[in-house]
Amino acid sequence: MKNIIIPGRRIARELLILIGCVVIALVVNIYAILKYKTEWKELVTTLHITIVLGVIIYIALGIVRLILAGAARLFRRKVG
Repeated sequence: MKNIIIPGRRIARELLILIGCVVIALVVNIYAILKYKTEWKELVTTLHITIVLGVIIYIALGIVRLILAGAARLFRRKVG
């Protein structure tokens, strides 16, 4: 079986993307708090939901990135 080596830069980049997705989910939560005029303690009490939403955003973004990379590779082969 072949070993797969993932470079440290790749891991760091993916971690930054995941943190960015969690921050986006946190911003959505803050927007909802402001729009519906609820208490600010909901930032803490719904933190687990915010993290799950961030992971869902990360997975959706990963699917989009995978499709775009596949399309780019497909068109690169046809031209070359």
